[in-house]
Amino acid sequence: AARVRAVGPGDERHVARFIRDLARYEHLEHQLDLDEGRLRAHLFGENPACGALLAEVDGTPVGFALFFQSYSTFLTRPCLYLEDLFVVPEQRGRGTGLLLLRAVAAEAKRRGCPRLDWAVLDWNVTAIGFYEKQGARLLGDWRICRLDGDALEKMATP
Repeated sequence: AARVRAVGPGDERHVARFIRDLARYEHLEHQLDLDEGRLRAHLFGENPACGALLAEVDGTPVGFALFFQSYSTFLTRPCLYLEDLFVVPEQRGRGTGLLLLRAVAAEAKRRGCPRLDWAVLDWNVTAIGFYEKQGARLLGDWRICRLDGDALEKMATP
């Protein structure tokens, strides 16, 4: 059976591997600019930018969840945002993803967050079905907007 634990120093190599695997699964490898040193600093530095959990089976990492604090102006409270949840293909359908999602939800509750948010690709019907089965609502009237690269540079320059 899988168990979930918080990452510790040295685990960034596992998280980095799963990020690569997730990018491959989502056909987004071309967007990777992954640096384990940055990841380590963001997870374990003086002011961590994010947190992560590892799922393990018999001591072998088989999945991860990475999250960070967000903020709701309408609720005037911090919330939690689940950036990534990934389980290796051979462990899917065995409850590992649910264990990770529950652990992130428990972290949100521990922090007093009124909600947990995340995004899912519209073509990932398996994930959508999984999330809906857990009681998640897909907010069809919201779209994610992003500025990056030259567009970000242009916007940031008066």
